[in-house]
Amino acid sequence: MTARWREIAVAGHSGDATAAQGALVDSDPVTRELGLGALVRLGVLTDEQLRAALADEAPSVRRRAAVIAGHRPSVSLIAVLRDPDVTVVEAAAWACGEQEQVDDDVLETLIDLGVASSDALVREACTAALGAIGDPRGLTTILHGCADKPAVRRRAVLALAPFDGTEVDAALQTALIDRDWQVRQAAEDVLRAAGD
Repeated sequence: MTARWREIAVAGHSGDATAAQGALVDSDPVTRELGLGALVRLGVLTDEQLRAALADEAPSVRRRAAVIAGHRPSVSLIAVLRDPDVTVVEAAAWACGEQEQVDDDVLETLIDLGVASSDALVREACTAALGAIGDPRGLTTILHGCADKPAVRRRAVLALAPFDGTEVDAALQTALIDRDWQVRQAAEDVLRAAGD
């Protein structure tokens, strides 16, 4: 399989769109992932192909497609935000933050997952995405994240940057005395940036 993987990876550098296209229907998930990457590198991956990859049977392919979709606002991530595989959901949440503008269904799903997900990485990614999106409807979830596990708290504090108000000020003041030094540092960074 290594030779096939090499062939598809090289296709993205050599301009072989035919080989890259063929990789999308290969029986091997790694080959399909490499095909996606090659088509992106060549600048010829269509939204339809990306949507098909978001519904692929292999979580690794869906995860790779979600990351790519972060640079394709025309491709909705709602289906992969509801994926049964948490690593796919985490990638999809990250990608939503990269898109920065999402529809209401996606926003509401991020808001819900940022509080209700049992996976801390998903909560962290949703919180970060809500900060990048900057919609006031996400603020409650971000504030909730300020009391989560340390990694989520750090991300939540950074996600407060586009917001203001008494709740935000209070959360930042609390973060300045957090037991985790990285949370404290994040609060200092946000406050410093706000003062500039």
